[in-house]
Parts: sequence; C-alpha cells; structure tokens
Amino acid sequence: MNIAFLLTTLVVVATPGTGVVYTLAAGLSRGRQASVVAAVGCTLGIVPHMLATITGVAAVLHASATAFQILKYAGVAYLLYMAWATLKDRQALAVDEGAAPLSAGRVIMRGVLINLLNPKLTIFFFAFLPQFVNPGEAHALPRMLALSGVFMLATFVVFAAYGILAASVRSHVTSRPRVMTWLRRGFAGAFVALGAKLAVTAR
Repeated sequence: MNIAFLLTTLVVVATPGTGVVYTLAAGLSRGRQASVVAAVGCTLGIVPHMLATITGVAAVLHASATAFQILKYAGVAYLLYMAWATLKDRQALAVDEGAAPLSAGRVIMRGVLINLLNPKLTIFFFAFLPQFVNPGEAHALPRMLALSGVFMLATFVVFAAYGILAASVRSHVTSRPRVMTWLRRGFAGAFVALGAKLAVTAR
C-alpha cells in the first residue's frame, strides 16, 4: 500500500467536517454504540461517491456545472435542516438515560445523507484515486476498489474514535443541562457554518 495514499487519507479523514460533527453529536447524546452506528452511516455515504468515480459518473458531475450546483445546494439544504433539527429538538443532544433510543436505521440514514449530499466527495475521489492508479495496468479496477476500501475503513475508524471519545465524557455533562444546551447550539452553528462553506465552494 502506498504510504502517500495512507497519509493523505488520514489527513483528509481526520479533518473535522460534517461527518465528524454528526458522529460527535451522536456520541455525546446517545453514547458509544450510537457513535459507532453514526460512523457506519457516514462511511456508507462514501459508497455512492466511490462508485460514481469508478464508473465515470464523476467526470460528468465535474464537467456539468448544473449537476454540481444541484447536488451542492441539496447538501446545503440538508445541513441547514440538521442545524434546525439540532437546535429545535431538545432530545437531539439530551443526555437522558431513560429516553427512547433512536433506531440504528435512522442514525445510519442521517449519516449516509450527510456524506451522500456532499459533491466534493465525488470530486475528491475523481481527483484523488487516479493519482495512485495507473489506468493502463491490468488490475486498475480492483486496485481502485481496494484503495476506496482503505479510505472507507479509515473513515470508519477515525469517526468512531471521535464518537467514542465524545461518549467517554458523556457522564461529565449528565448533570449539567446548561452545558448540553450550549453544545446543542454549538453543533447547530457548526452545521450552519459547514453548510455556508459548502455553498460558496466552487468545483
């Protein structure tokens, strides 16, 4: 495995973004299991971007300003929705041991949507993977799939680590509702900021 690929992957994955914010929120509000499930959702959200790159759809997205803008603003709208939902729903970041847990399916679906509606991931894969694969080699497709698998594994491990770390301090905020109120506002603000950043991002 190319060391440059591994280092680049770790830097990209570890850089805080929407997936990290979502996983941290899951860990703080619902504990370790929810944070791992959220990490699974965010990782699964990479699959469509990976397949789009491998099948060449990414080239169309890269060439079509309209397609890129549509997907981009759908992502912005979803991030703003996440901000609104986090701010409005007091259970979204409530440390309540007696609260009914969110279903794993719902947690995963939110994670999938967060990454699915980020066109920069497709463009990233489109620009990133070819640097480590020779199109003329006999096993170019299996190599792209293998590298994509490594990227997804790194995403899951790093995101789950973020979430588990957040869950480890969960007990310290159980008796501090004001802290959770400010955390909820902070996460909502982070989703807004990330949405704004995506909105002004060019191809």
